[in-house]
Amino acid sequence: MKVKPLKKFGQNYLIDKNIINKIVEEIAPAESDTIIEIGPGTGALTYPLSRKVNTLHAVELDSRVIEELSRNIPNLRMINADFLKSDISDLTSGASEIRIVGNIPYNITSPILFRIIENRHIVKDAVLMMQYEVARRLVAKKDTKEYGILSVILNAIAEVKLCFKISPNVFHPRPNVDSAIVHLKLNKDISGIPDLKLFIRVVKGAFGNRRKTLKNSFGNSIFADADFSKFPVDTTRRAENLSIKEFVAITEFLYRCGYRADDNQHFQE
Repeated sequence: MKVKPLKKFGQNYLIDKNIINKIVEEIAPAESDTIIEIGPGTGALTYPLSRKVNTLHAVELDSRVIEELSRNIPNLRMINADFLKSDISDLTSGASEIRIVGNIPYNITSPILFRIIENRHIVKDAVLMMQYEVARRLVAKKDTKEYGILSVILNAIAEVKLCFKISPNVFHPRPNVDSAIVHLKLNKDISGIPDLKLFIRVVKGAFGNRRKTLKNSFGNSIFADADFSKFPVDTTRRAENLSIKEFVAITEFLYRCGYRADDNQHFQE
């Protein structure tokens, strides 16, 4: 399929068959899997995946590719929509367990990740291509400069694996950055977190002023009125020095103090 990649959609088409095969191997699709591919583009992943599953769902905002992909792949269900504005369960007619894959636009990686987190009750796992720098942040450990909001939140709810790095040379057009495949398995027990949305607000509040102490960061957040003298961690520390367990402890403390996240608040906001 000859389609010019559009910058407005953040399109860089994958053209290396060896890399495509490695990604499919990591996905390891079963016939009965309910898979949503985000942004199939010209079908680099779509074609091999469609040969391994009964039905493949693909969400594509670029209408130029829909007709040809639909015509060439009988078991493909194309959805011309914006993934970030779609109800994930509606995309698959209410499937109870969904797998998400895709070479996602790098400029909206974080919103896509938070959309997946928001739907963790039905999303089994996600195999995504993203900028290598972002992938490194997802697997970063505390006390490192890469450790941040996504490191804490994703590792609290998922098993995060940086599968392999990908050279810019396997794309058209060639991006200016290295890429990577990340596999998220949303299988962790989060029963110890009293309110996931509140936990996310806590993490974002802590990292709001990264170089400042927790007391200063939280003092400029919705938790400004909290009694810092009773916090379960030393508030003279910085967010990058806290473990996930400590972020959970802060959430539990604030929850007991009556703090709640707005039920209408999306995770990414």
